[in-house]
Amino acid sequence: MNLATIDIVIILLYIVAIVGIGFWISKKASKNIQSYFLGDNNIKWYWLGFSNSSGMFDVSGTAFYVALLFVYGFKAAWLPWLWPIWNQIFVMVFLAIWIRRSNAMTGADWIIKRFGDDKGGRLAHMIVVVFAIISVIGFIGYVYVGIGKFASNLLPWDLSNAVLTNAQTYALIIVALTTFYTVKGGMYSVVATEVLQYGILVVSCLLVVAYAVRDIDYGVLQSNLPSGWASFWPEWKLNVDWNSRFPQATQKIAEDGFTWFGALLMMMIAKGIFASLAGPVPGFDMQRILSAKKPREAAMLTGFTNLVLYIPLFMMVSALTLVGIQYLMPVLQNQQKPDFEIVLSKVVSDYLPSGIRGIVLAGLLASFMSTFSAFVNAAPAYLVNDFYKKYFRPDEPPAHYVKWSYVTSISIILVGCVFGLFAESLSSLTIWITSALYGGYAAANVLKWIWWRFNGYGYFAGMLAGLLSATFVPKLMQWLANNYIPECKELFASSIGTLISFFLILFLSMAGSVIGCLLTPAPNQKVLESFYANTRPWGWWTPVLKLVQKTDPGFQPNRQFKWDMLNVLVGICWQMSMVIMPIFFVFGFFRNGFIAMGVWITCMAILKFTWYDRLKITAA
Repeated sequence: MNLATIDIVIILLYIVAIVGIGFWISKKASKNIQSYFLGDNNIKWYWLGFSNSSGMFDVSGTAFYVALLFVYGFKAAWLPWLWPIWNQIFVMVFLAIWIRRSNAMTGADWIIKRFGDDKGGRLAHMIVVVFAIISVIGFIGYVYVGIGKFASNLLPWDLSNAVLTNAQTYALIIVALTTFYTVKGGMYSVVATEVLQYGILVVSCLLVVAYAVRDIDYGVLQSNLPSGWASFWPEWKLNVDWNSRFPQATQKIAEDGFTWFGALLMMMIAKGIFASLAGPVPGFDMQRILSAKKPREAAMLTGFTNLVLYIPLFMMVSALTLVGIQYLMPVLQNQQKPDFEIVLSKVVSDYLPSGIRGIVLAGLLASFMSTFSAFVNAAPAYLVNDFYKKYFRPDEPPAHYVKWSYVTSISIILVGCVFGLFAESLSSLTIWITSALYGGYAAANVLKWIWWRFNGYGYFAGMLAGLLSATFVPKLMQWLANNYIPECKELFASSIGTLISFFLILFLSMAGSVIGCLLTPAPNQKVLESFYANTRPWGWWTPVLKLVQKTDPGFQPNRQFKWDMLNVLVGICWQMSMVIMPIFFVFGFFRNGFIAMGVWITCMAILKFTWYDRLKITAA
């Protein structure tokens, strides 16, 4: 692609602005690790919300959503539930409050406050540190490959050399630029730059939508869509008929395992409940919550993240998909096995005009840099605060830990980039982390909230069982399919196979958690009392409640379970309306778009009274 001068100028101005802001604000982060990792708990909740949403708006995810919408139509709005995206609703409604009440610095530090600092608590603490570091290294390696491929497909210069490919060289340059301001400035720089990046992303979204819908004949567009493509409500079978015009898309649906859509959706819901109750995994989302001034603001920033993320994200996804269907479809139809995940890069490189292309490229580059910087800021906290300081050098001056935070950040980035050089093995590692490994994370992290008897040994046993089963269960399923049930080979390799793996791993991890807990002593009574009185979760806490009430007769348990579940249901509807509403409008289904808008406004009105107004009480 030959970039126009205006596009190059826009991209360079963006890079100079981001790096400059990062360095300019970095002095605030140099006092101590509290300022470096949490911004002194002095950053406004709405800035943290913008930062959090910017970190979730990544290049790879946008490309993936474009591919889903292109192939699956409006039912693609349900497919992000595979993660699930509505875990943010659970965090908004009650988990953010529980997490922030701990006054911890990291997710691993929170584990000590839950289980204590005895042998069991330290085992639990260490396995969370291991999980956090493995996850972040795998993620850095993944985005190293992703941004390299994206940049090499879109930028015109050939930077290949005897050591690195063109994509690897681009990735190294972009990672280095992001590393400079992230490592130097910590949380302050990350949040400041991410707010600017969010603004660029929103401008990019609006420009892409304006270009996509210019002079469009919606009647012609909608008549050319395949049967079932514009149907939003889930059915037992997917029923999107590409056979007559694009059989390669039908093959893609079969390979993904999404034909039996109803079964997939039920499994996604079941997975989502466990994954959401477990709370955020150790990473940037957890760091934003712990950075909030108060529990109430932690809940508000998560709600604000939902509000400002999904509408602009899916505006861009819809507009890029619309351009792809209009102009790129004939090209893909002539390919035997088209790669739908390059729709985004092909639309940007071949069909957007100069100027708009430069801003969109800057926006997509911003989405990578914000996600990368968020993870880089989160990861070293686990090694510096939860490992080095806790076990080796607990009494050093603040500047010492900040210096080691720099060293640790750079080291983790280098290790992640080395993994990124091995793209094939990285792909399997990434699938393992995002599906199987998270299945091993869910069981122990649900029990830690709701069951008083659950101890550090049980947490360690459950997480270890999850890590081990995440290693062998997918391989076992593949072996069984290859040797005994070959008719299930494609099924086990699909998304349904991934969900089946999740539930098997969840069961084994749950068994390890319960057995490890019941074979070891009950948690320390004082630790339990302190945690319960401070965090005030609902669940099976009656014995601890009685102990707390002996010391404080006026103490009242958390009776918000019914309110929380109501707000979760309303919140999921609210979030879903923000996903589908821009898709309806961009594709010209205005009646459906206004219905979705009505649901969105109604849900916000309900949440105003049932969640927001009650935060003064529930988050006190």
